[in-house]
Amino acid sequence: MKKLLYLAIGAVVAYGIYIAISLMFLPSVAELKNRRTTMTIQVKDWHGEYHPFTVGPKNRYWTPSGSIPPEMKWAVILAEDANFYKHEGIDVKAIKNAIKYDLEKKSFARGASTITQQVAKNLFLSREKTISRKIKEIVLAKRMEEELTKGRIIELYLNVVELGPMVYGIGHGARYYFGKPASALTPRECAFLAAMLPGPRVAYNPYKNLGKVLKRSDMILRLLRGKGVLSDDEYRQALAQTPNIAGLQRKVDASIEKEETTFENRTGATVPLEPQPTTAPDELAPEEVPAVSPQPAANGEPAAGDGGEQQSPSPAR
Repeated sequence: MKKLLYLAIGAVVAYGIYIAISLMFLPSVAELKNRRTTMTIQVKDWHGEYHPFTVGPKNRYWTPSGSIPPEMKWAVILAEDANFYKHEGIDVKAIKNAIKYDLEKKSFARGASTITQQVAKNLFLSREKTISRKIKEIVLAKRMEEELTKGRIIELYLNVVELGPMVYGIGHGARYYFGKPASALTPRECAFLAAMLPGPRVAYNPYKNLGKVLKRSDMILRLLRGKGVLSDDEYRQALAQTPNIAGLQRKVDASIEKEETTFENRTGATVPLEPQPTTAPDELAPEEVPAVSPQPAANGEPAAGDGGEQQSPSPAR
């Protein structure tokens, strides 16, 4: 019995040493302050294959912060991370609730990741659900909050989020679904894209679950009205609009067919038309919203108690 106990303690100590060493080799986040910085990450298509993806101005769909509608920024903040302007990278209350929920379900069903944590994961880490990855994510998120403004973090987040089959970033998403640049999105269209974020592949895939996406976008519009981002008239107008996605089925079919053909040519195998399901986070409305003014600042950022968006230094990458 003592031998087993010693082995267990040894394993815990060894794992702790492994984590400590891995934290020493985490990448620097300081260069992200430079808005001209370009980096390449790997993103996964709906068949599980990885592809290089450019993060930065060299990406033709890259949308700088000033071109992203304030309604788009507030839609993701209110729906995904209501305490974004209050926390410093992690939301302790949300983590406690997630741990309690996961223990009850005996799984990693809820991650409680903040927007900053999601940026850290998307740019630097894998999607594996392990304790070591979560610790790295938290450390990187804390460093990002120290080095970057909230506006820069939102800009990075909205330019790397997945919104469809190999559709990454709000610029590509706006073109893919609505045939327009992100700067021209209406409040309804902003809410529609934000509604997809918990699970664009399955749970909130508008091709398969359009009604579910529209229902969640209605909830987001209510949050925007409640926060004062939209006036009562703007809210009613947005609610009355139906997103013009008449070409959605054709686009998705063509995209999946293209991926299927590429996959067949590469492997000689036939793959199913339907994308493989992935686990999507639970749909939860935030319990509270950030205590900041919803009015956009002069440069297009949501005005915030932290001073909003600032121009960052421009070191060479």
